[in-house]
Amino acid sequence: MSENLNKSSINEAGKSKSDDSEQGLEDAAEGSDEASREKIKSGSPSTQRVQRPHSSPPRFVTVEELLETAKGVTNMVLAHEIVVNGDFRIKPVELPEDSLEKRVKEIVHKAFWDCLSVQLSEDPPTYDHAIKLVGEIKETLLSFLLPGHTRLRNQITEVLDLELIKQEAENGALDISRLAEFVIGMMGTLCAPARDEEVRKLKDIKEIVPLFRAIFSVLDLMKVDMANFAVSSIRPHLMQQSVEYERKKFQELLEKQPNSLDFVTQWLEEAAEDLMNQRYKNALPAEGGATGCGDSLLPNPAAVQNYAYLRLLRWDHLRRPFPETVLMDQSRFQELQLQLEQVAILGAVLLVTFSMAASGISSQASFAEKLKMIVKILLTDLHLPSFHLRDALTTIGEKVCLEVSSRLSLCGFAPFTADKETVLKGQIQAVASPDDPIRRIMDSRILAFLESCLASGHQKPLPTVPGGLGPVQKELEEVAIKFVRLVNYNKMVFSPYYDAILSKILVSS
Repeated sequence: MSENLNKSSINEAGKSKSDDSEQGLEDAAEGSDEASREKIKSGSPSTQRVQRPHSSPPRFVTVEELLETAKGVTNMVLAHEIVVNGDFRIKPVELPEDSLEKRVKEIVHKAFWDCLSVQLSEDPPTYDHAIKLVGEIKETLLSFLLPGHTRLRNQITEVLDLELIKQEAENGALDISRLAEFVIGMMGTLCAPARDEEVRKLKDIKEIVPLFRAIFSVLDLMKVDMANFAVSSIRPHLMQQSVEYERKKFQELLEKQPNSLDFVTQWLEEAAEDLMNQRYKNALPAEGGATGCGDSLLPNPAAVQNYAYLRLLRWDHLRRPFPETVLMDQSRFQELQLQLEQVAILGAVLLVTFSMAASGISSQASFAEKLKMIVKILLTDLHLPSFHLRDALTTIGEKVCLEVSSRLSLCGFAPFTADKETVLKGQIQAVASPDDPIRRIMDSRILAFLESCLASGHQKPLPTVPGGLGPVQKELEEVAIKFVRLVNYNKMVFSPYYDAILSKILVSS
């Protein structure tokens, strides 16, 4: 099955605003997705839906319905991103240098802080702006507290009592430095360990205006930390509800656009047909007659789904529309596709090298690890459009031969002859072609391993890695874990749709 499949044509910058955390999460998800797409070798996939099959006639919808649907899809994407992406993080917004937004922000902030400086330098000082800032600091500190932080809540409310602070200011008894000292101490109590150094530096600032600016800067970082803490905290609970939530939102989309499963249907049809053709060929006896027919050749729905997902790892993203139900994860499947390509090339290079090197050195763990690290480094930029695989493999061949010769000499083995070097370099360079026999073996065994991982479901540990893939076992298992997690979650959400489609396909077959 895997060999046949091999021949087939198959988010973190975001905003965090204290007044609108949902919008911040949406921006973060969008930024994370954009960053992921930038890694893809062939660039962003075309969004044009060419040769679209129409299973149902389109119906007219109002602008309000479209906006409501778009909002639902946005929320669905956000929930999906948080659940699926374990590395989902919100990062502080960094405006581009020399951008208009950055200049405007700097001008406005400078004017505000200059105004505060003028007020505090008056005789007597005016504390209107300063008291407003204290109020903002108070609300921010309170937002960091959990329901059980009663003592800290009482301390903040008591010390940062704005009415009392106003009375002290009117009577000339306000001590801004004392308030700042309390705020810094409370920030040190509430901040994440990663912010301890920033909070400590606040104590070295003696002038009031620079101190306020620095306090707000650190508070902004603490807001991001709190948002990320909230994301990690809700992820287990969100996982429980996200399946139903995504399914509901997709159903709403399906009701407004009945042809939203056309590409899914085509995807599953092709997988089922491919599987049945393979079973039919395998069932043919030597004289050409079929030994069995009917149900014996009919794959079960689970096998078709697994095979369909494996086909996504060989998908032509530039020429073929992606199935609708996995569209949110298209960039992830592209990333997995590139990672598997790198693993296959790495495994093929190590396989031909160890087969030619003396067994005395190829079995040395330190040598194998060193060789693997060299090859991995030289394949790091495989996803970049400017990367030339044949040139890289030429360099890899040179480096590998040097390492093999050096290790043979160090261990007292017979030297690596010039003829062997030439053969090894040629075999390594041949790996650049997907049709190279060694490369095809790697691809076939990798897909067989992923297929067994899907079949085993959530079983741990992972199935045994096929022969020849031992040197890249760690890299392969890392990709397999991501792939299986992604597929299993997608199955949980969309299995009712897949089952309905496959029941029709397999019955008609």
